[in-house]
Amino acid sequence: MTEKTFKIPPQVAETEKTLENKGFEAYLVGGCVRDLLIGKKPKDWDITTSATPEEIIASFPKTFYENDYGTVGVVNENIEDDTLKVIEVTPFRLESTYSNRRHPDSVKFSKNLEDDLKRRDFTVNAIALKIDESKGHSYKGHLLDFYKGQKDIESKIVRTVGEPDEKFSEDALRMLRGIRISCDLGFTINIETSDSIKRCAKYLKEISRERIRDEFSKILMTERPKEGMQKLHEYGLLSYFLPELEEGIGIKQNKAHAYDVWEHSLRTLQHSAKNGWLLEVRLASLFHDIGKIQARRWSEEKKDWTFHGHDVMGSRTTAKILSRLMFPVKTIEKVTKLVRWHMFFSDTEQITLSSVRRLVRNVGKEDIWDLMNVRVCDRIGTGRPKEHPYRLRKYKSMVEEVMHDPLTVGMLKINGNRIMEISEIEPGPKIGSILHILLEEIVENPKLNTVEYLENRAKILAKMTDSDLEKKGSLAKARKNSEEEKTIRKIREKYWVE
Repeated sequence: MTEKTFKIPPQVAETEKTLENKGFEAYLVGGCVRDLLIGKKPKDWDITTSATPEEIIASFPKTFYENDYGTVGVVNENIEDDTLKVIEVTPFRLESTYSNRRHPDSVKFSKNLEDDLKRRDFTVNAIALKIDESKGHSYKGHLLDFYKGQKDIESKIVRTVGEPDEKFSEDALRMLRGIRISCDLGFTINIETSDSIKRCAKYLKEISRERIRDEFSKILMTERPKEGMQKLHEYGLLSYFLPELEEGIGIKQNKAHAYDVWEHSLRTLQHSAKNGWLLEVRLASLFHDIGKIQARRWSEEKKDWTFHGHDVMGSRTTAKILSRLMFPVKTIEKVTKLVRWHMFFSDTEQITLSSVRRLVRNVGKEDIWDLMNVRVCDRIGTGRPKEHPYRLRKYKSMVEEVMHDPLTVGMLKINGNRIMEISEIEPGPKIGSILHILLEEIVENPKLNTVEYLENRAKILAKMTDSDLEKKGSLAKARKNSEEEKTIRKIREKYWVE
């Protein structure tokens, strides 16, 4: 056993100590111990114990137990940190055979920690930590490491506990999980394990699409998704759930691109990860050019490849893929929309604000900036070094201009018809002058935009002479236009464009 000091939240330490005080063995285990050793903040906390599920439930005021594997969720209320709201506590387990290559046929509870660690997937996840005592804001603890997980962490290696063929034939999803861990931590998968993945890749077809989707999404959300995609292809896994992507290997593009469709797509994806963007942006970055495989044609006139309509074709293919992998409907709709409209560029000298408004309308205000992010990734994926060239900055400026809500009389909680009704005046320029005066007043003080105030104020203004009202209205309109010009100028200065 090795003794070390760790920063562990008191809620986690208290959960372990509660079990120990009742006479049970209890240890932190799995990914949280691995992350503590690496110096990362754990994303969740798992405890393994000699207690049965019934004994765990009896030890804590609030728990839930909704599975067949003994895992009890210990609930901590009034906690802001999401990683501490539920701490999972699982009895030491012995597992039978995996006849469906997904789940053990039966589970037996054990009183032996080594039984539990032996069933785990990778050595870096098979280290247990027993908390001994608090030391300031930290805790001293002993590590129990029967499978040399600490050595593999130091060597940055992903290796299975026991024979890899046996582990992967039990649960084929472990192959994806191993790739995800290597991408997440920057580790190398050792030769025996990687060779085994290649042999066992065929078992992946027996795994549910939902489980594959979840692990695939986690790979995309690591810092190294490009490396993950390359491993999925190299080990023969990708063909079982994303064969369409592999069709881009060796598909040369036009002269604007330095890479084939496959390499370009992976580089585009990697840049989205570099910027820490959402899963939907990463998916769209990966799939944005998938339609090029179908759309590619040789142009004798240009002496180059063309890909007309690849955005439309790509959005259809993307929808098919994401539906097959059982992604949520909202995710499918957003990603396919980003793929569909990623080819929005044209000559900045010819772009009009009306065309930008149409783009915003097609994509939606809530998604337009994610589309801009996909375009940034697309550009970097071509091999071009500049992330924000003038054309892209100009387009972003124009998008922000059309997204800016102009100051209009439509903002008022009163209209011309109502003014004529309450003031008993005829249609004419006087109505417009009153509206512009009211608009200026509520811009200065938005709290005045109430029906009561505006109607009372309109009655007063209606009594002014036409000449005085016109002068006051013209002045108000001029001030409004001046403010609009200042706003637009600030937007353009923000993007360094004219």
